Amino acid sequence: MPITYRDAGVDIDAGEELVRRIGPLAAATRTPAVLSDVGGFAGLCRLPAGLEDPVLVSGTDGVGTKLKVA
Repeated sequence: MPITYRDAGVDIDAGEELVRRIGPLAAATRTPAVLSDVGGFAGLCRLPAGLEDPVLVSGTDGVGTKLKVA
């Protein structure tokens, strides 16, 4: 029998609720440099002029980074 996210202890509904609730808080900190919304695997930000189409990608999509954030 295949293991499900729920069997592994992941509550997808709770995760979606967190994203819904945190969205307005994150939006309050948004600046014109931000290129992405809450819910993706990384944040995308414009970098200063002088580079050709620069974008900074900042992510925490790995177990090690989640442990440090927690």
